[in-house]
Amino acid sequence: MVKVGIVGASGYVGGEVLRLLLSHGQVEVVSATSRQYAGEYVFKTHPNLKGVTNLQFSADDPLKVASKADVVFLTVPHGLSCKITPKLVETGVRILDMSADFRLKDPHAYEKWYGFTHPAPDLLGKFVYGLPELHRSELKGAKYVAVPGCMSTAAIVSLAPLAKAGLVEKDVIVDAKIGSSGAGGKPSLSTHFSERFGVVRVYKPVAHRHTAEIEQELNYVSGKSVQVGMTAHAVNMVRGILTTSHVMTSSKPEVAMIWKAYRGMYKDEPFVRFIMDKKGLYKYPDPKIAIGSNFADVGFEVDPYVNRIVVFGAIDNLIKGAAGNGVQSMNLMFGFDEKEGLNFPALHPV
Repeated sequence: MVKVGIVGASGYVGGEVLRLLLSHGQVEVVSATSRQYAGEYVFKTHPNLKGVTNLQFSADDPLKVASKADVVFLTVPHGLSCKITPKLVETGVRILDMSADFRLKDPHAYEKWYGFTHPAPDLLGKFVYGLPELHRSELKGAKYVAVPGCMSTAAIVSLAPLAKAGLVEKDVIVDAKIGSSGAGGKPSLSTHFSERFGVVRVYKPVAHRHTAEIEQELNYVSGKSVQVGMTAHAVNMVRGILTTSHVMTSSKPEVAMIWKAYRGMYKDEPFVRFIMDKKGLYKYPDPKIAIGSNFADVGFEVDPYVNRIVVFGAIDNLIKGAAGNGVQSMNLMFGFDEKEGLNFPALHPV
């Protein structure tokens, strides 16, 4: 059994990592830390886990967690992980970082998109971007993984086949809509029920941080420079993300060529579903039918009037957008069945 430690396990993502790993047949959770809730049963903070585990939160520092574990999940805020990680690397433990601190390969990008000088730029090249659909071979046996951002996951998975096939000729526009759990569990005025309920609120019209990841990965699959404009909206749901992306082409898009790009890249992917139905309620990807699962639903429509491909990506932001991607990457790191701990359907209705 692989021993797993989770640093910062009291948040939404930490809770989902716990939920997935507690039903994983190949791992044992040996430590889940929380300074605020140290000594309390994890089900006091994550009530859905009552009857599943009697594990208690500890106040162990990350180095002590590493001394007990084969792999550590870092579910801590952006800007904190990059201060913890260099010391963890020295211990030899494997690391899955759920923050943004090691996702970008260019250290200068952190100054532009996150507003800080990266304290460990030498480690950026050692982390594999934890998106199995693009980096499966690198993840096999990897020591360090940077798990992608939630909105970037939905956008990248849905757009990558077009980029790889050379169908992204110009700038890409990404419209993202996300549920309230994407803001985390710490309350603020913007997440207060009276202000959050019922909204379709633009909260980051330009310069969203996930833009950097989307550009990085589309550049990776296409072999050329792609510029992305992204706008994020908070919408009236708890979980889920829908990205609607607009790819302008120089001539009328060919449906057969687009289908060939998607099927060629994703035909054997265990967690990518094509949602393209002519009948029924769910004709296109909708986060409502991905909630609770590790599926990434993709689809598209062609607009010949303005030579536009409209691309849709739908995920659960806490699973495929975070914890599920992390567990899927961990499975590849250790040579487990990629679907271990993740092979369950979405919830419906929710």
